[in-house]
Amino acid sequence: MKIPERLKPLADDGIIDEVISRLMSGKEADIYIVRCGDSIRCAKVYKDAVKRSFKKAARYQEGRKVRSGRQARAMEKRSNYGRKQQEEVWQNAEINALSTLAKAGVRVPETYGCFDGVLLMELVTEDTGDVAPRLADVSMSAEQAIEDHTLMMHYVRLMLCEGIVHGDLSEFNVLVDDYGPVIIDLPQAVNAASNNSAQEMFDRDVNNMRRYYGQYAPEILDTRFAREMWALFEEGELTPDSVLTGEFEDDSGSSDVYAVLEEIKAVIQEDLERKERLREADEGSDL
Repeated sequence: MKIPERLKPLADDGIIDEVISRLMSGKEADIYIVRCGDSIRCAKVYKDAVKRSFKKAARYQEGRKVRSGRQARAMEKRSNYGRKQQEEVWQNAEINALSTLAKAGVRVPETYGCFDGVLLMELVTEDTGDVAPRLADVSMSAEQAIEDHTLMMHYVRLMLCEGIVHGDLSEFNVLVDDYGPVIIDLPQAVNAASNNSAQEMFDRDVNNMRRYYGQYAPEILDTRFAREMWALFEEGELTPDSVLTGEFEDDSGSSDVYAVLEEIKAVIQEDLERKERLREADEGSDL
């Protein structure tokens, strides 16, 4: 296909040799399948902030570090320099998260560098060579759902041990190859210790996974891994080897009522976001 403008510098520099096709268009980036020498990879072209539809971005950027006070002030003033720095921070968040999580044992795509707003990374495929489907596009047995949910909770635990909350984890941000789930799309990843919304986002991430896998194995719907893991994290006791049961009891009846109300709000919000993702996925498939 014709090389998109944003990918021409990479082609001119010999970083990519061919643009094979556009894989999808999302709320934050366009994804292309490219050839780099003998390797087939994925090029994620981040959209400019004015074109991105990712909502409440400021909540996700809270707690992110910048290199200098000048950068921080420019970002606050929204100057041209500040917006450029903000874009750099946004993109680096994904690169840093992917690198950190891969070292921690979480299955994420391998990265090969970021060049002028284009992240070059592994194209996750099945053994047949076909692009791995999203979790939203597969079905499974109850046994498989329990196995994959257990593995996903292990990954989420490893992420939290690294102080990272995905922030937008759902069946639309997980791929499934022949070896299980692969977590993708982390530009909105937040610092669990320094973002005031981190616990809320963590609850939503974990409960999204509970809801999805629970449609195949209803017993998963009774688990409370989000509260269990966060309590251990707050106490400084969460480790990669922590034994998780999926059970958690609040200290008092009043907190139980609060938890129930929060669960109801989360379910409503999850449903709204799920419908929005389906709409965006349908629009992307038409391109």
